[in-house]
This record gives sequence, structure tokens and C-alpha cells, in this order.
Amino acid sequence: MSQASFRPLVRPLVLGSTSPYRAQLLSRLKLVFDVVAPEIDESARPGEPPDELARRLALVKAHAVAARFPDAVVIGSDQVADLDGEPLGKPGSHDKAMDQLRRMRGRTVVFQTAVAVVCVATGFEQFDLAPVKVRFRHLDDAEIEAYLHAEQPYDCAGSARSEGLGIALLDSIDSDDPTALVGLPLIRTCRMLRAAGVKVL
Repeated sequence: MSQASFRPLVRPLVLGSTSPYRAQLLSRLKLVFDVVAPEIDESARPGEPPDELARRLALVKAHAVAARFPDAVVIGSDQVADLDGEPLGKPGSHDKAMDQLRRMRGRTVVFQTAVAVVCVATGFEQFDLAPVKVRFRHLDDAEIEAYLHAEQPYDCAGSARSEGLGIALLDSIDSDDPTALVGLPLIRTCRMLRAAGVKVL
């Protein structure tokens, strides 16, 4: 039997996401991966809490892509801003972003960031939630307008792009997985990838 027969199977790694921020974060791990849009309905169900919405969408994204690439290890992730139990998603426009930030100023918002790892071929599935508590400053309208014109964070949950000028909106961040606020909790992702058989180091 040749030595090649003893080589472990290296499965493709796929990020099921349209977010450039998640792709940038995953690239920090120096792994080879493809990016595939999950193409799912991200609408919240009536009365669905923000943490459950984030978990469900992370899993749905991972499964949607895994169904097309059954031999791959697929990562899905989602983030929902939680304002006292109300989910705040991507604003999509300047006016909606302005409204979100006005409502969040001076308050604590929990950014619920979920990640799921799925492989159809092996039957592997794990998911986890990385909540991040963020305290917003007492912002005036001029500050909010200046931020929105500079960053245009209309594709960010809660309009908060913390890796850019959005950091100036905040008083504090409390998290045990530092990249979760940007959109992909890498500590949890590494843990799940190792469990799925992906060698990170």
C-alpha cells in the first residue's frame, strides 16, 4: 500500500457568507477557503428573540451552503443587535441607521453573534453564540451624522462598524471573543473547526 493511502482527507473549507468583514476575519487563520453566498431569507419570525434569530440564521446559512457542497466543512454566521430584546438588523439606508443610533445612544446593546460549522459528509454540526455587550456614548445628532457620512455602515447590524470610526461611538465593549463584534467569533470558530477535523495550526 502506498504512503498516499495513509494521508488524512483534507476537506474543502467554505465560508457561507456575503460579508466581506467575515471573509477578512477568517483569512487571519491562514486557511484556504472559498466564499459562497447562502442565498437565504434572513427575516425574523414573529416574536423571535435576537439570540435565537442569530443562532437560527447561522445554522440555516451553513446548511444552505453545505447542501451544495456536501464534502466541505462550511461556516455560517449571523449577527443581530439586541436592544432590550428587540432585534436590530442591517439598516440598509441612512435614515434607518440614524434612527437605530439615536435609539441606542446612552444605552447598552448586546450584539448577538452566532457561528455554525456543518459538514454533511461526516454528519458534523456545531453552533455557538458569542454575545458582546456594548455601551454607547450619549451621542448628539451631529456626531451620528458625521459618523454615518464617513462610514456608511448600512450593511452592519445596528449600524455599528466598530473596526472603523464606529469605535468612537462607544463607551465600552465586554466580550470573551474579541472578533465577535466585527462579525465572526474566531475563538469559537477555531474550536469548532478543530472538532470538525480542520487543522488550524
